[in-house]
Amino acid sequence: MKVLVAEDDVTSRFMLQSLLQKWGYEVLTAADGDEAWHILTGEEAPKLAIIDWLMSGLEGPEICRRLREREQTKGNSIYTYLIMLTVRDEKKHILTGLEAGADDYITKPFDAQELHLRVGAGKRIVDLQEALRFHADHDTLTGLLNRRAVFEHLEIEIARSEREDHPLSIALLDLDHFKQVNDTYGHLIGDEVLRDASSRIVQQVRRYDVVGRYGGEEFLLILPGASRDEAFKIAERVREKIVSCPFSSGEIFLSASLGVALYNKASSVDEFIFAADTALYRAKKNGRNQTSF
Repeated sequence: MKVLVAEDDVTSRFMLQSLLQKWGYEVLTAADGDEAWHILTGEEAPKLAIIDWLMSGLEGPEICRRLREREQTKGNSIYTYLIMLTVRDEKKHILTGLEAGADDYITKPFDAQELHLRVGAGKRIVDLQEALRFHADHDTLTGLLNRRAVFEHLEIEIARSEREDHPLSIALLDLDHFKQVNDTYGHLIGDEVLRDASSRIVQQVRRYDVVGRYGGEEFLLILPGASRDEAFKIAERVREKIVSCPFSSGEIFLSASLGVALYNKASSVDEFIFAADTALYRAKKNGRNQTSF
């Protein structure tokens, strides 16, 4: 786990960094409040931070206050656990830090064992939040994004496509005759097949593509920057992987049908999905085990 240490005193900063690294944390450091704010609001920001109360630039309470306001404004589900580091151990000062948004505090000079325990408590809370956030956004069976989350990603990619004037394609995939698997082998085997199929899909898309479970045996592939022809090639690669080898210890052979659609700026999200769904219906009508526009 990454931890930010924001402390303008060189000696204290070095001691904190050394102890945290000794305990297995990846440590980022900031020598003033402005640098700390830049790190906390940047990409891949640490989710746990130890912030000194008195620093040049932004002081600790102001960083806490701004960060909480930012999280609330953005409706951000990612929460940063903040530990205030202060020489002020009077109750009114501690309450001021907590009211500003700090989760915990440590008084200086700090005790290494107390620091270890308080940081460990923060890590447990962050880990729990991450687990809850994962389960809120992901399908419990396949580990892919669930329907709500994949639609949120689609809206983000549509906005990016319009802003940057880049193409955006999607593909709807349906496992052909999947109901027969459940009817013949039972739902436990059917679940194994769905997990295996999900893995095969993810293996064949690009690193920055997004895959979600659309519902049942249907999957939605979001393909940023892909023209219709590029999306067709990706979809075909996925389809060929599905049919390349049997599922569930060699007993079950399945194919997949896919419908590809290119985003039209004049269309809504629902119309975009409908275009892919129409193409998927065409693939099924024409004999399945194929990709259609």
